[in-house]
Amino acid sequence: MGGAVSAGEDNDELIDNLKEAYYIRSCLVERAFRAIDRADYYLDEYRENAYKDLAWRHGNIHLSAPCIYSEVMEALDLYPGLSFLNLGSGTGYLSTMVGLILGPFGVNHGVELHADVIEYAYQKLDNFIKTSDSFDKFEFCEPCFVAGNCLEIPPHSRQYDRVYCGAGVQKEYESYMKNVLKVGGVLVLPLEEKLTKITRTGPNSWETKKIISVSFAPLVLPKYNNNGKPKAVPLPVLEVRSLQELARISIRHALRVTRDGAGGGGGAGARPRLLLQRGPGPGGGRTPQVRAPLQAAPRPPPPQQQPGARRAGGGAVGLRPPRRQQQQRPPPPSQGARGHGGGGGRRRPGGPAAPEGGPQGAEGRAGGTRGGRGAGRGRGRAEGPGGDPTGRARRQRAEGKDSGAAPARAAQDVSAVLPGEVRPGAQGTHTARAPLRGGGGGGG
Repeated sequence: MGGAVSAGEDNDELIDNLKEAYYIRSCLVERAFRAIDRADYYLDEYRENAYKDLAWRHGNIHLSAPCIYSEVMEALDLYPGLSFLNLGSGTGYLSTMVGLILGPFGVNHGVELHADVIEYAYQKLDNFIKTSDSFDKFEFCEPCFVAGNCLEIPPHSRQYDRVYCGAGVQKEYESYMKNVLKVGGVLVLPLEEKLTKITRTGPNSWETKKIISVSFAPLVLPKYNNNGKPKAVPLPVLEVRSLQELARISIRHALRVTRDGAGGGGGAGARPRLLLQRGPGPGGGRTPQVRAPLQAAPRPPPPQQQPGARRAGGGAVGLRPPRRQQQQRPPPPSQGARGHGGGGGRRRPGGPAAPEGGPQGAEGRAGGTRGGRGAGRGRGRAEGPGGDPTGRARRQRAEGKDSGAAPARAAQDVSAVLPGEVRPGAQGTHTARAPLRGGGGGGG
């Protein structure tokens, strides 16, 4: 099976031909194909045929045509972290390409019927890890292979996100293959001469899609034991990573990011980085997108030093900010009884009387000289509303101290005049009003 595209002179030209024929459609699959030279999995005497779109077989060693592998890789919808099972893993060529996409936290297992082919696959894997320049460009999920017939896997074994079978599956084993798949997973296999993609959408529901016509050798049927039961093939054991392995993965990732320029802005020769986005569908596949390398933004020129400029906050040079003008404080509230420039104040002898009803319950005095406070106290006092006798007592005590009047007289005034009462004065009568709250001080 093969011959769909022209042969190439090298691996890159072969990949170019597969892209032109639309067998390779995603950047993620293209990177994996370019990273591994197909000729490295051929025997030395057959390397000249490696870049032809043809299958190759030598004894138990077998490689499918490049166009088949490209269709399989595209149909699997791979992204990092998935678990993958390759039934009939062969040389490990496909498993190694899948491992470049799964990353260090994926699972990459294979089951191969022939033990000598498994030994050959491990040789090629070691050669790729030790000698390939592409190995350091990827976070790799190393494959693990076991020998046995893939039809002898126990029915209650581990399930996988992605499964591929590299041999023709008989119709009676279709359900067996489906049971190895997780819900939401994808199974790609040759079924009835068609490369078929089966997606498990539920515990008992499936979606099937035919891709292309293919011709594969059928699966080798299992050999039964004397008791009539097939031999069980255990799948590889999932091992917990050691702290040393996790540290190695972290260091390799940091070195790779630094080299690719993702951590420092990159450079002119920095490679594009792949951005994986989860796509729709039950399988939760991701669509790869190429992101251009990060470029360092040019720094703006520093501002020129201006006369009188200074550094603000230890940073860039800026102009001196304008001096903040001090706000003028408003004049203090007038003290009606004290006469400090407020509403009602004390009247000088012979001067005009202060106006009544000033702010803060100012007191207008109708009396004459300082000595005539006793008579004027009853005539011209106009106290604001809301006052109380106690506040008035404080003012009258202060008056007694100022004028030298006897305390008994101040007490007589307090007891004689209460709010709302009318008392005879020296020269008339008046109604005493309650003083303002907090009017403060005595009359002048």
